[in-house]
Amino acid sequence: MNTPGPEHFLFIPGILLVGMVLGYVMGARAARAEIERRKRRARE
Repeated sequence: MNTPGPEHFLFIPGILLVGMVLGYVMGARAARAEIERRKRRARE
């Protein structure tokens, strides 16, 4: 059976880290948009 090479131990956590960063950025952007939408609705 072929065992995974050492690059697997860098690649997999690296991809997970990229996914976490993208999720955080997109989630923060959505949260800011929602807060702004609620502020606009409260003004009306």
